[in-house]
Amino acid sequence: MQNLKLKILLVTVLVLQLCVTFAEPVSDRITVTVRGQGPDVVLIPGLASSGAVWDATVGHLEGHYRLHIVQVAGFAGAPARANAQGPVIQPTLDALDAYIKTNKLKSPKVIGHSLGGLMGMMLALQHPEDVDKLMIVDSLPFYGALFGANDAAAATPQASAMRDSIIAETQDAYAQSERGFLRSLVKSPEGLKAATRWAVASDKSVVARAMFENMTTDIRPRLHEIKMSVTMLYPWDPSTGMPQAVVDGLYRKGFAPLPNKTILRIENSFHFIMLDQPNVFAAQVDTFLK
Repeated sequence: MQNLKLKILLVTVLVLQLCVTFAEPVSDRITVTVRGQGPDVVLIPGLASSGAVWDATVGHLEGHYRLHIVQVAGFAGAPARANAQGPVIQPTLDALDAYIKTNKLKSPKVIGHSLGGLMGMMLALQHPEDVDKLMIVDSLPFYGALFGANDAAAATPQASAMRDSIIAETQDAYAQSERGFLRSLVKSPEGLKAATRWAVASDKSVVARAMFENMTTDIRPRLHEIKMSVTMLYPWDPSTGMPQAVVDGLYRKGFAPLPNKTILRIENSFHFIMLDQPNVFAAQVDTFLK
């Protein structure tokens, strides 16, 4: 009986310590779930994605690392709160910086997918003290380049039209469009179901505005300022019809100014590498963290 009481007391103390150690974000732009114990790792999901996109990664790592899983307000069914209007990316980034500093995380390693990868790069530029090492999972320093734009000004008209179209369409039309679009982003059948569910549950206004900001943010001129080690993973699959050499060139050109980088192609995967190639992704994460 005394042993049982002691165990209950120890569990209670651990829970209280966790609550004290990790404060709520000082902004209503994000929520953060903490799992595991060890060196700190921050996981940032992409556009219209849930923090659950990292579930396999968390399961793999939580025995050795303390994982901070970010959920952006308005994505994947999370209430939009402060993201209900106005800019999304920079205020969300500010909230993440505040979380890291409030909880005294010591230069955590940061892993970001897609829009989360762009946010990781922006965090490394604006707050290099927040990032020890950075892993970027299929993102670009200027997303507008995929649409043939040379700079943010050139990308703005198309980005504005896409934003306004999404905001104006009905929820049913938005859901149908997302179901079709996600088929080009996730190869895994189970992963496709999950990613589609997250996208359809997202606040389409938040998605539209964040997408506009993503398309018109160009950090290429400042990439050379990111001095920490950066690992960049990008996918290629022959079924897309894109020649491998073209895909290789796109990412290597985009990240050419980075001084301390490792760029790796992950084959037989679409955009959601962690869902399409979980074992390969886990191995790359292990290498990055060690």
